[in-house]
Amino acid sequence: MLSLGWSEMAIVLLVALLVLGPKELPKLARDLGRWVGKARSLSREFQRALEDMARETELDEMKKQLDEANRELRRTRIDKTVERAVDPTGELKSAFDIDGADGVEGDVDEPARRTSPEKATAAAEDAGATAQRASSAKR
Repeated sequence: MLSLGWSEMAIVLLVALLVLGPKELPKLARDLGRWVGKARSLSREFQRALEDMARETELDEMKKQLDEANRELRRTRIDKTVERAVDPTGELKSAFDIDGADGVEGDVDEPARRTSPEKATAAAEDAGATAQRASSAKR
């Protein structure tokens, strides 16, 4: 950047005074001040535009990262992730398997193993009838 000392400024003003004369020098100073002000204003606008573009670029990058993370979460089933983290060998799952299905080939899927309310009621009635027969047989 151009830097002028006091001595250089005095020489420029002296030459301008000799070339333009005392009447035109104030008008030249005003015009020069306006031009410098406009140049500074344009410079500030340009700098703000560059900063805005940089912010938008950063926001776009952040949005892409968030979208990618969201897609990854949708692809990964949370329950399977937790199951792998808590019980990687499957020991806990087999220990709490109440149907006796411990991963043996040929097992029925879990939803098919569940009993319907009607089947549960029928099983309870059968158990009650069996209990009555057993108690009457003891007498």
